[in-house]
Amino acid sequence: MGSDHAVETALENRLMSNGIYVTDVSWPGGDEAPADGAAIDLEYETVAEAPVVTTDEVSAVVRMLLAVAEERGWTPGRLEATSLSTDGELRGDWHVEADWFAGLGVELSEVEFSQRVLETVSRPSEVE
Repeated sequence: MGSDHAVETALENRLMSNGIYVTDVSWPGGDEAPADGAAIDLEYETVAEAPVVTTDEVSAVVRMLLAVAEERGWTPGRLEATSLSTDGELRGDWHVEADWFAGLGVELSEVEFSQRVLETVSRPSEVE
């Protein structure tokens, strides 16, 4: 049971250094230690001044998740991310498909991967 929350803890610690504070991590497929291809729901707050999701925060979250996954010999599944301000206001959400993670460096270049992820960013309708 010791490694059940190792991924969450490692991710939280690394993102904190980027001004991103994880408020919730859940595994829709179950609460066990993540198996290869396990989906992840991630909610975080950021100290960014921008009222919407930024390219930098998306990049930081994906980079840190991939680093943690590589260290643990694990492949992430679909990532659903929700970004909040430190006041709890929704800044937007975005996701990464499981097959994009699997294809990164194989049939997808880092640029293509990034473009696909950034195209999923949605912003609250009241923010213009």
